[in-house]
Amino acid sequence: MTTMSPARPGLAAAEAAARLAADGPNRLPAARRVPPVVLLLRQMVHFFALLLWGASVLALLAGMPQLAVAICIVVLLNGVFAFAQEYRADKATQRLGELIPANAVVRRDGRRCLVSAADLVAGDVALLEAGDRVSADLELVEVHALAVNESMLTGESRPVRPQLGDSAYAGTFVVEGQAEAVVVATGQRTRLAAIAKLTREASRPPSPLAVQLGKVVRIVAGIAVAVGAAFFGLALLLGMEPGQGFLFAIGVTVALVPEGLLPTVTLSLARAAQRMAARNALVRHLEAVETLGSATFICTDKTGTLTRNEMTVADVWTPGHPVADVLRSAVLSSTGRMSDGKPVGDPMEVALHVEALRLGADLSGEISARFPFDPVRRRASVVADGHLHVKGGPDTVIPLCGAVSGVEEALDRMSRRGLRVLAVARGGTEEERDLELLGLVGLHDPPRDDVAEAIWKCRIAGIKLAMVTGDHPGTARAIAVEVGLLGPDELVVTGADLPGDDAALGELLDRDGVVVARVTPEDKLRIARALRSRGHVVAMTGDGVNDGPALREADIGIAMGASGTDVAREAADLVLLDDHFATIVSAVELGRATYANVRRFLTYHLTDNVAELTPFAVWALSGGTIPLALSVLQVLALDIGTDLLPALALGAEPANPRTMHGPARTGNLIDRRLLVRVFGVLGPAQALAEMGAFMGILWLGGWQPGAAPGPVLLAAASGTAFAAVVLGQFANAFACRSESRWIGRLRWRANPLLLGALAFEAVMLLLFLGLPSVAGVLGGAFPPPEGWLLATLAIPVMVLADAAHKAWRSKR
Repeated sequence: MTTMSPARPGLAAAEAAARLAADGPNRLPAARRVPPVVLLLRQMVHFFALLLWGASVLALLAGMPQLAVAICIVVLLNGVFAFAQEYRADKATQRLGELIPANAVVRRDGRRCLVSAADLVAGDVALLEAGDRVSADLELVEVHALAVNESMLTGESRPVRPQLGDSAYAGTFVVEGQAEAVVVATGQRTRLAAIAKLTREASRPPSPLAVQLGKVVRIVAGIAVAVGAAFFGLALLLGMEPGQGFLFAIGVTVALVPEGLLPTVTLSLARAAQRMAARNALVRHLEAVETLGSATFICTDKTGTLTRNEMTVADVWTPGHPVADVLRSAVLSSTGRMSDGKPVGDPMEVALHVEALRLGADLSGEISARFPFDPVRRRASVVADGHLHVKGGPDTVIPLCGAVSGVEEALDRMSRRGLRVLAVARGGTEEERDLELLGLVGLHDPPRDDVAEAIWKCRIAGIKLAMVTGDHPGTARAIAVEVGLLGPDELVVTGADLPGDDAALGELLDRDGVVVARVTPEDKLRIARALRSRGHVVAMTGDGVNDGPALREADIGIAMGASGTDVAREAADLVLLDDHFATIVSAVELGRATYANVRRFLTYHLTDNVAELTPFAVWALSGGTIPLALSVLQVLALDIGTDLLPALALGAEPANPRTMHGPARTGNLIDRRLLVRVFGVLGPAQALAEMGAFMGILWLGGWQPGAAPGPVLLAAASGTAFAAVVLGQFANAFACRSESRWIGRLRWRANPLLLGALAFEAVMLLLFLGLPSVAGVLGGAFPPPEGWLLATLAIPVMVLADAAHKAWRSKR
């Protein structure tokens, strides 16, 4: 059936040109693009980078140009690497523009013509047909069985059937029928532009990892400056010249700055991002790796996320007719088809065609008349081979048929399952009366096969779930029940019924298994904000244009890579390449493992820092009677030359089998447990082994306290201390692999990267001490045989200290 108003000739070409000049082209406002050089500079001026720049300047002032250059290289390499990982910056608004087609068909001066979509103006008469993308916001003035897919704007999976006078919006597309419409809004005045504005205004919150690392850096910087100042005062008390004492204090301060921490964090996150990519989860921002592991609440879309986004026939009821006959009549009265393996037309009608083909139904028949679906009749029919074939809503078709036993029970059963039900009938004339009911067909968008298991794993991990969808509440509830998402209180609420107050909204939704249907983009934004205000780390999934603002507002936005829009993918932090909800679980597991790995290499780094500070503390406390065991350049060699690769290898430690059991650890990276382990156990054990080896070589060389050792003896002792720290870090690397199991219970081959890193560390140790030119610059020398024996004792010292501490803690 067709509804129409009198034909319109459209604008005159001159009038269209005048309006174009006045209103501007039909383009979305371009977002201000950040130049790549600015993105690169941002990687060089964040707080930790500024701290290292300051350390390099101080090193230069202290007369240590080698140290200054080395620190600069660390900052530059790290900045370039991070820039390369995140060069694909936010392009959401730019991608929104790509949803506007290049051309549009209009009527101007009474003639049909093809114009650039950018040249559309208000008042133009646009001509639409199946397959067209809508170019601007329109008012429909003539409708021929029109069906429009608005899912990318509304989240509703079913095409809408707009009527005369209704609107069609830019960015949607026509799946069936034809229409004429008048352009009412273009460019930045369209609904699509309003969503673009929401996406631009939504700010991406700092990740939990960024917040925690910021705290760590500030604490370390504060300690370094405080210790440097204290050593300056001690140097003055010991009679050192003020200028010399100041330079010495600068050296101590620089030595305490963990130069290797920044590249370790960046490269470890990149390694985790690569592992996620291997599991079909593409990380767009490195810090998102850890953020996902901290997630406490996941708001998931329904269509295309929990479901396949493809209609299928789920149930067919007949009063005795062959199922193939039911589907034959349904397909004959449809226009949607599966053609060359691709769906064409209404997804529901495509599903009917696919099922009919599967059953081998005879779909031949010469159609002599067609009566398309319209919103008033709510049914479609055709005359083929002398019979009338009808399909439509049960409430419009069943009353046209004779009484059939059991139809009401079948209809009720299908409706309770959340199926979309069609009634199919057949008649002997062209008049839609005295029809024979062939049966009922129930269709649905089926859940993905592994969704139920993924939801169960999320709950084992203590993660709350909510379905947030633009779809019908009945359909959403049925899917939530089918996959096991609906919570025990069975709360299903629509966007229109959400509280206006954000605090009340958060209180309503802060539960597991809630379903929110018929939501708008603004609703999703409010939901993300309300849950975050209650302390949740919120992950928001989505695939449509309408999801863009909420994906940016959430702590981590997760977009669908296969079926999702470019807008959603570019606004997100994480893109699921296979669209599987279950991939989120794998990504969460890797994110949690990354959090644990950050703690591992922080423990490793801080233990080394204790050993690096100890020689300076001993020198100061002894009033200078005990020489310095390590130089500042040796400290730098430890941080960057020997410790970096083992720390990175710890960042690749496989996930513990119980990683997904219980809530995520979202507290401080450096907590009481880590501090006790570093400063109460591992750090002192390594410092003891280091100073014991140093003092042992001095005593074996005949040194007496208070005397100045000869340069050869001091270089040998310093080289021995350096070797003791490196060898102690060998054992420390294995100790840091677990917070509860001692080294003997760990599988050595579980992390082959660590074995390779320790082999490299051994080579670097020999180079630093064995090459006279390098050893001379650093301030040490190749240890004598007894020095190597003393240095090797650092390994059992570290193993025993770690084992004793873990045994003591397990008993508690």
